[in-house]
Amino acid sequence: MPYFDAASSAPLHPVARQALQASLDEGWADPARLYREGRRARLLLDAAREAAAEAVGCRPDEIVFTPSGTHALHSGISGALAARRRVGRHLVVSSVEHSAVLHSAASWESAGGSVTEVAVDRLGSVSADEFAAALGAGTALACLQSANHEVGTEQPVGAVADACREAGVPLLVDAAQSLPWGPVEGDWSLLAASAHKWGGPAGVGLLAVRKGVRFAPQGPVDERESGRAPGFENIPAIVAAAASLRAARAEAAEQAVRLRALVDLIRTRVPELVPDVEVVGDPVRRLPHLVTFSCLYVDGETVLHELDRAGYSVSSGSSCTSSTLTPSHVLRAMGVLSEGNVRVSLPLGTTSAEVDGFLQELPRVVSSVRERLGAPVPSAVEPSGSDASLVVDALGRRCPIPVIELAKVIGDVPLGATVTVLSDDEAARLDIPAWCGMRGQEYVGEREAERGVAYVVRRLS
Repeated sequence: MPYFDAASSAPLHPVARQALQASLDEGWADPARLYREGRRARLLLDAAREAAAEAVGCRPDEIVFTPSGTHALHSGISGALAARRRVGRHLVVSSVEHSAVLHSAASWESAGGSVTEVAVDRLGSVSADEFAAALGAGTALACLQSANHEVGTEQPVGAVADACREAGVPLLVDAAQSLPWGPVEGDWSLLAASAHKWGGPAGVGLLAVRKGVRFAPQGPVDERESGRAPGFENIPAIVAAAASLRAARAEAAEQAVRLRALVDLIRTRVPELVPDVEVVGDPVRRLPHLVTFSCLYVDGETVLHELDRAGYSVSSGSSCTSSTLTPSHVLRAMGVLSEGNVRVSLPLGTTSAEVDGFLQELPRVVSSVRERLGAPVPSAVEPSGSDASLVVDALGRRCPIPVIELAKVIGDVPLGATVTVLSDDEAARLDIPAWCGMRGQEYVGEREAERGVAYVVRRLS
């Protein structure tokens, strides 16, 4: 059964499995001890640190291992901000950062700091000039992911790093998604990553802090990991993480070419096979293994369940997921369609036959979900000759129902007339304008209503 959610967690790499087993036998002792078993454990830990540093592109003594990538981000942000309190209390992030960064930013703001979120374009990319403009004399830290975890768009880290260096602001890069594909460009100051993203075991993150970067670890510290990650090191997992990172990097060039071709096929064929689909993210500056698209008139949770029943494991940034009823912050920041969102991220070794099977199954799944929800058949809408404008009451109904109801009645008003959709669903703020763009209608705007929001659409075709 094909697993297409490597961006969440990649399958354990065979090299990681071998290294984990070997280090369980050899690396169980305390590496801080001077006896034979301790020295053997220390050698394994040092070798893993050197391998990770080589992949990152830094010195081994600039690398510390943490309990997770999220922990690395939290400790990296808090340590950098604390060390630069005298400079200021301003933090700059992009609007599409991983939730771990945004949670740290929210915590910093609640403690009295200030945060600027730099907007992205519809492809999910920040402008290096706009990011530079957000930096000021009181900026203590800037954060930018190397590539987006939901849509795959690569960020201009090199140009942003140059701007940060010129402004005297350290830049922390979240490299979790891109590190297995190559080193991060630019003169960054701090870098965080997570082993389970490249086929290492879960529970291992890494944090790189360049020499000369001011850093003050927060919370109780001990002698482990330069005081930046207290507690006994999980040496077998760390060794497996470093070994799998080295192996993934050795395979990266060949795998990138092969997976990019498969992703290009998905990007091309999905809009041909499934009507009313928006493929999101940068088509060129993107990770080689990841593609995201959104389908009108379906909810992402149902599509994911149906694909899972068909044997395909994918992910979603849709607003309609079991964990949240609000749109993905990434899709919201991009201003793209959020309903029916599907993220496909191919692990190493994915075959063309597996992708072909997915492309054969997807149209049936989307069609069946649309039919179940009573969605209109995707086709040109014929006018009914009515002169009255319409109001659609979709209050209390979740995506994709407000858009489905809009699509059903747009043909019941003459050209130039409007339809007003009343909705209290957060996703409607994204999905109704996106539907207008996809179907050639005019999105007039929104206004507060007695209950919810009134979205006004003018029929143009």
